[in-house]
Amino acid sequence: MEWFTADGYWLSRLIFQRALAAVYLVAFLTAALQFRALIGERGMLPVPDFLRRTGWRDGPGLFRLHYSDRFFVLVAWTGCALAIALLAGADSYVPLWAAMLLWALPWALYLSIVQVGQTWYGFGWESLLLETGFLAVFLGNAHTAPPVLVLWLLRWVLFRVEFGAGLIKIRGDECWRRLTCLYFHHETQPMPGPLSWFFHRLPKPVHRAEVAANHVTQLLVPVLLFTPQPVASAAAGLMIVTQLWLVVSGNFAWLNWLTITLALSAVDWSLFTAPPAQSAPPLWYEIVVMAVTALVVLLSYRPARNLVSRRQVMNRSFDPLHLVNTYGAFGSISRVRLEVVVEGTDEQVLREGTVWREYGFRGKPGDPRRMPRQFAPYHLRLDWLMWFAALSPAYARPWFGPFMERLLENDRDTLRLLRHNPFPDAPPAHVRARVYRYRYTTWRELRATGRWWHRTYVRDFMRPVSLGPAWLSPTRRS
Repeated sequence: MEWFTADGYWLSRLIFQRALAAVYLVAFLTAALQFRALIGERGMLPVPDFLRRTGWRDGPGLFRLHYSDRFFVLVAWTGCALAIALLAGADSYVPLWAAMLLWALPWALYLSIVQVGQTWYGFGWESLLLETGFLAVFLGNAHTAPPVLVLWLLRWVLFRVEFGAGLIKIRGDECWRRLTCLYFHHETQPMPGPLSWFFHRLPKPVHRAEVAANHVTQLLVPVLLFTPQPVASAAAGLMIVTQLWLVVSGNFAWLNWLTITLALSAVDWSLFTAPPAQSAPPLWYEIVVMAVTALVVLLSYRPARNLVSRRQVMNRSFDPLHLVNTYGAFGSISRVRLEVVVEGTDEQVLREGTVWREYGFRGKPGDPRRMPRQFAPYHLRLDWLMWFAALSPAYARPWFGPFMERLLENDRDTLRLLRHNPFPDAPPAHVRARVYRYRYTTWRELRATGRWWHRTYVRDFMRPVSLGPAWLSPTRRS
């Protein structure tokens, strides 16, 4: 079938596959380095407890068959090894069926991780990686030309990512319609980057132009993905530029990089280079690709209906394997930044003059003098959840108490998630959490004080607690 392949997209596929392998590597590395404190056997939300409460239908995966921290380590580091192999082009040196297996393995391994990740893995970029990784299985390798159907399915994913995000904004906060959301966003986003302070200080007319450009890129440009070349390539190029703008203005894990990866698959690189000789795909491969396409089209009904619904939801999976999902972010914008600051003391008896020392997080704002750092595409899961905790204490209820307990124990795995432990020699006697309002300093304040943030105490988040018979007991002030 001559229509089945698109020879000119061989370089698009190659770039897409190598970029996706790099994202896989970051995702598996994040899992390997953080899981013990978050979902390990002694984690804040232990996987064994989760598995006892749920069944196969809630999330099939390898850990339904067996779970131990050692097995999780094996899965995560195996995923890293596979990602490195794919990044090096291992799929180009094996037969087509073996290449498909090489791409199926990291998808299955990461799916198993997400299925037991609970709140820590409740972000849209997890589903986006799984959906994109599933389609990559059927994209073929250097031995055959890229299948047209899978290329179109990748554009369908990119369309839902961008168009869904645009719709959720227009339907959500009125500041998006008034073009004023960026008056606040760079200051109140979950995890600012090193340039976010400077973005926030841009003139308001520039912020309004940014929002207007965002609407064009997310609501109009995605439609052009389905037009002939070179228009589709130009549309993908505009999306890449927009995503790079987001990369330098904040920390959104691998969301922006994965969106760029999808956009690269829509660029027609044959405008710049001729394709090499490629063999016709075998019949079995054509049948498999057409069957997968039919499945994705069928599963796309609910996500597509969600796009046109007035009650649009974002970052939702409609099937247990995360094959076709909905996306979108920042339907509403916070006007005020609240941060939970965690402190401890080694004093056994609390008094009015008790000295409290602050724990330092790697990415989230804490010390007002510390300039925000760039971590994306690496994902600091605890730091992100701390942002949500400040917005809604109920959201943090299942894991925040166990987090504080582990600080009282100087738990090694938990402390590895932090930048600074003020009690390196012995655990604190008490810990507490307080909510502060943070705002960026002005140019004058920054020059005078060296502080990037100004913070003001708002309220207690958790009153002083200590280890007791019930492992965590409120402490009364003396």
